[in-house]
Amino acid sequence: MNMQNTAVMAPPSPKGLQEMLLPIVMMRDILLKTIFRKNVEMVSEIAEALCLPTQVTQELVDMAREQRLLQATGTLNANNGNEMGYQLTDAGKARALDALAQSEYFGAMPVPLEVYREQVERQSIRNIQITRDQLTKAMGHLILPDSLLDHLGPAVSAGRSILMYGPPGNGKSSISNGIRDALGDHVYVPRAIEYSGQVITVYDPIVHTAVEVEADDPTSLRRKKRFDSRYVCCERPTVVTGGELQLSMLDLVYNPTARTYQAPLQLKSTGGIFIVDDLGRQEEPPQALINRWIVPLEEGKDILGLQSGEKFEVPFDTLVIFSTNFHPNEIFDQAALRRIFFKIKIDGPSQENFLKIFALVARKKGVPLDEASLVHLLKVRYPEIKNVYANYQPVFLIDQMISICEFEGIPYQMTPDLIDRAWANMFVKDEHIVK
Repeated sequence: MNMQNTAVMAPPSPKGLQEMLLPIVMMRDILLKTIFRKNVEMVSEIAEALCLPTQVTQELVDMAREQRLLQATGTLNANNGNEMGYQLTDAGKARALDALAQSEYFGAMPVPLEVYREQVERQSIRNIQITRDQLTKAMGHLILPDSLLDHLGPAVSAGRSILMYGPPGNGKSSISNGIRDALGDHVYVPRAIEYSGQVITVYDPIVHTAVEVEADDPTSLRRKKRFDSRYVCCERPTVVTGGELQLSMLDLVYNPTARTYQAPLQLKSTGGIFIVDDLGRQEEPPQALINRWIVPLEEGKDILGLQSGEKFEVPFDTLVIFSTNFHPNEIFDQAALRRIFFKIKIDGPSQENFLKIFALVARKKGVPLDEASLVHLLKVRYPEIKNVYANYQPVFLIDQMISICEFEGIPYQMTPDLIDRAWANMFVKDEHIVK
């Protein structure tokens, strides 16, 4: 769903080695490792593997030739516009192997952290303004009270932290996903970033959804405006974690075999949303999790550490949504609560909205509504639980009735008896079991 937010400014392509702002030896070694591992010969193939413009790649190739690490093959390849081929010299192979022993990383040239910071600012989640109409459209599949959108809208537009709390089964996760859908535009995610000579991979196909971008035709006279292909154009990312979240997941992940780092979850979610679902169900106490987020939430930057113990700052540009079934006062102290910008209670539906949801689900699943059954449900069953309605209940009850009908071999239908049988499966009777 493409919303009205203005398009994010794309990262410009580097025009020469000087603009790369990376250590020259690092660039040369990645070039040699990539040629060695990918067995590419033509400058156009090497440029594609390194995700660099041809002219920058040619400069790198020329430098490696001067150092006698590369040599021309002496043959022009007719299939590649009569391009000259290049191969590693013996000294080049030795250097490539030595470089691979230090770090297995090859392929896309990383983006320096300082350069990436500039792109984060250009595509900041805080630049987004969500209208009521956009949020309503994104939540269209949910039946929500208007007062909830009154609170959600400003929270999302501010791009600050949100705590959603309330009884289970009322759509906190669905609302989080609706917020993600409302964002609608695209960001540029680096394949890898560089800090202090170390490579940190960021782009992750599991987290990031790439958007197809029309490829540039190098033979065309009318060149389209290109962006730095070391980035991937993606939908704004969404990272969802639940009970499995541990504090260690928020640290850099070091691969001792490849000698490279992988970005932690919150860095992968830059420009998007980080959802901490079921807060209070993790092994770590909620207070400890919140304490880890305090500096990033307040200062817009996170502190990460290398294997050497060196600490450094990375941008923190993420809308963090905490979702819990506990009352906030049960799991946080007041100082932590003060640091979460918006607190929004997600309650169960009113009886009127419950009936709307029930009718909507029944129609969608092909179960005809029956007035006597609905009266039985509202007048007999719900008083047993003090008339506490939840958004999950219509789906649960109707799915149960469908299962019974299929088992009995009868058409889908709704009767007081089926309501009772479905109801019996929704709650467990409180009783003592003799062991």
